[in-house]
Amino acid sequence: MALTKFSNDPVHTIGDLPPVGAPLPRFTLTGTDLADITNDSFPGRTIVLNIFPSVDTSVCAMSVRRFNELTASWPNTTVICTSQDLPFALGRFCGAEGIDNVISASGFRSDFGQAFGVSLVDGPLRGLFARAVVIADASGKVVYSHLSPEIGEEPDYDQAAAAVNAL
Repeated sequence: MALTKFSNDPVHTIGDLPPVGAPLPRFTLTGTDLADITNDSFPGRTIVLNIFPSVDTSVCAMSVRRFNELTASWPNTTVICTSQDLPFALGRFCGAEGIDNVISASGFRSDFGQAFGVSLVDGPLRGLFARAVVIADASGKVVYSHLSPEIGEEPDYDQAAAAVNAL
């Protein structure tokens, strides 16, 4: 169980993020077209998982916008922005914002939150995902894993970009 904060109050996750050097956990998410998205959907590509509570909050929306900008300059890299939001909400947001460089995917019918240790188990957001970024190289090995210490703050884009650019 990991610790993060929401509005400066401690909240816990169901587990820990996958550590650097470990294989990326197997996952199945649901795309905005309701099709399954899995590790196998992106063979030989770097995978960046932008994990957040809900695209309906300003900080989460900003993270999707920012990763959409960043990924345009990252060759052989797929960014998956994921939350417990329904695929319809994720699709509506990305369509309205013109976001087309990232993949939006929902964990609403999978064990993604448990497999990655990001499901919140207490606090007002319990049941949603914590804010985290996990990056795996083209071989599927985790090269960056970061749980944000405060859910209400944006991820450290510079650290994530450095991890991707080092590959």
